[in-house]
Amino acid sequence: MGIRINKILQIMYAIVVIHVVWLIAALIINKAILPNPIDVYKYFPNLIDDKIFLHVYFSLYRLFWSLLISSIIGFIVGLLMAKSKIIGSILSPIVYLTYPIPKIALLPVIMLLFGLGEGSKIILLTIIIVFQIIISVRDSVISIPSQLYDSFKVIHASKWQLFINITFPASVSALITTLRVALGTAIAILFFTEVYGTEYGLGYLIMDSWNRLNYLEMYSVIIVLSIVSFILFLVLESLDKKTSKWKK
Repeated sequence: MGIRINKILQIMYAIVVIHVVWLIAALIINKAILPNPIDVYKYFPNLIDDKIFLHVYFSLYRLFWSLLISSIIGFIVGLLMAKSKIIGSILSPIVYLTYPIPKIALLPVIMLLFGLGEGSKIILLTIIIVFQIIISVRDSVISIPSQLYDSFKVIHASKWQLFINITFPASVSALITTLRVALGTAIAILFFTEVYGTEYGLGYLIMDSWNRLNYLEMYSVIIVLSIVSFILFLVLESLDKKTSKWKK
């Protein structure tokens, strides 16, 4: 309980500091391009007329499917690379060669091949996230101490029991940890992809507000996007702590 209270206090402290700095900066600049936080929060009721919930839904829809698809593919491929020397030797050079490539540069290619709809956005996000998951799951499974397997083999544990009690928890923990780390990148890329070929999404609404010089709306939607991102981060952080209990 004490740890939770301390964390809440830290979050509140960070929020206060950010808003104080924001308010001071707004007063110093004193231009419409940087409204003060009070005026921005007063604008929030207007977001309902802008169908803010529909924009949130579409952004979460794209993010959910990209995270789900990349998790399934990354988890399976990472496990296979770690447990099979043949598969590992075939895929490792490909993964490590393509991982550093900036995937966002593939956006024009993906849109040419798959159009401007939801599919191209989900595919790009999946490509960006999946390589991080593959490497993380693979390295996590490989780094499991052999003594841990030996201790289970002493009691004649089957391969399935070794997988369920050792390999699976380690790989799931690596998966959740990677998703938590990759969340910021995924949302940044989601914002970028929503500028093209859509009329819904928080990224689209932010850029549309900017183009219309509606700075109150722009900052309001940025706050909404930040809140949504922070909630998702807290959910993944909670899952990360639960899946990491096996390490203790």
